[in-house]
Amino acid sequence: MNRRKKIVTKFQKKDKRANAKLHKSNKPAYVSKADREKLALEAEQLPES
Repeated sequence: MNRRKKIVTKFQKKDKRANAKLHKSNKPAYVSKADREKLALEAEQLPES
């Protein structure tokens, strides 16, 4: 029983990982605080020039 459980859980983990790769998240990539400040400064400078 124990050996069978290990084998089954191994395949379940593999299936779970494969399924997770198929369904990518729509969440936007993280942008650091420093990068957000740089983008804000660039956005302010573009309309002026």
